[in-house]
Amino acid sequence: DAIKTRGESVAIALALVGAEPVKEGTGRIVRFDLKPLEELGRPRIDVLASLSGIFRDSFANVVDLLDDMFERASLAAEPEEMNFVRKHSIELKGSGVERAAARLFSNPPGDYGSMVNEVVGTGDWEESESLGETWKSRNNFAYGRNEGDDADGTSGGKARPEVLDLLLKTTDRVVQEIDSVEYGLTDIQEYYANTGALKKAAENRKEIDSATGKRKQVSVSIIEAFGGPGDDSDVPVKDLDDVLRLEYRSKLLNPKWRDAMLEQGSGGAYEISQRMTAMVGWSATAQVDNFVFDQAAERFALDDEVAKKLQQSNPEAFKNVVRRLLEAAGRGMWSTSDDVLDHLRELYSDADDLIEQGSSWL
Repeated sequence: DAIKTRGESVAIALALVGAEPVKEGTGRIVRFDLKPLEELGRPRIDVLASLSGIFRDSFANVVDLLDDMFERASLAAEPEEMNFVRKHSIELKGSGVERAAARLFSNPPGDYGSMVNEVVGTGDWEESESLGETWKSRNNFAYGRNEGDDADGTSGGKARPEVLDLLLKTTDRVVQEIDSVEYGLTDIQEYYANTGALKKAAENRKEIDSATGKRKQVSVSIIEAFGGPGDDSDVPVKDLDDVLRLEYRSKLLNPKWRDAMLEQGSGGAYEISQRMTAMVGWSATAQVDNFVFDQAAERFALDDEVAKKLQQSNPEAFKNVVRRLLEAAGRGMWSTSDDVLDHLRELYSDADDLIEQGSSWL
């Protein structure tokens, strides 16, 4: 993605901190310089950068440059209220942690993924808070030229869960770039497993509001760059809830999309099934409106003709569709009638019997 967008995700981090690339004569970027506060005109925003394992491995030089930028920002002689990188670094040092300027976190060296999608896939979780903790436990290695035991630091990394914990506590907003029209937030498991789980990990560390009895919510901003507008136009920034609603209405709940998937037979049924699993993942880590579950049930399970087609083309996929609806109701994500739940239980039992019958023929 970083290659396809020419580094837009890196540019977002630079813009938030208030920095810009510096090139040498050959055009190679050698440093990310901090813009003067007078030019920036606002405080520097602290950034906890969640790196994919692929980015970590493929762009070690960029990771080093970013680490150097955060280190210099943490030491800049600027008022704390105008430099939140420095403010939080001072607080971290006061807590006795090492490398208070560490901001680039990922999996351990050679490891990949948050495993949140695997946990959601198996259903082996109780409270949604545990998904945030799964993300944290899988992403507590800091990277950069000041980390690790090797010469340049980047490839080694070092576990710094205490730094990550305190950074999550100060996180008020998650920013996620979408760089393709081919796959959206609801199409694949990785978005909720990373963006959603990061949001949940940050919320786990917020204080409980005495008025509501709930923890403060962490907002999520979605930047739909799609490679950028190609000029100086503003790139739209949308709220996560709005993007999820739009995607569900235009894809999963769209009868035309459903019919096109049904025409694809087993593969189309699988795609529907995967999106139902992702819907549970998003509901666990963020929020999915009740109408989405209502209409998904109507479109794929309660419609006898559609249910029959799904069962015939891919019994396992249909069983998973019904399973996710029952799971959502059981976990309190979806409120529906007892009659609907009874019908879904019958469908699940029938699907299970059909699969077992098919297995006995092998």
